[in-house]
Amino acid sequence: MAKKVVATLKKEGGVKYAKVIKAVKNPATGAYTFKEEIVLQDAVQEFFKA
Repeated sequence: MAKKVVATLKKEGGVKYAKVIKAVKNPATGAYTFKEEIVLQDAVQEFFKA
């Protein structure tokens, strides 16, 4: 499925998107969860700052 998502994100001449995945640690249990989103390529750095 990942190949299909990546293939649809690459459009020539249009808006470019990126699939980003961030690991978030739960302070109570110490377990990690993953936050996954599709954002504009320009907004990738902002996603990881938050």
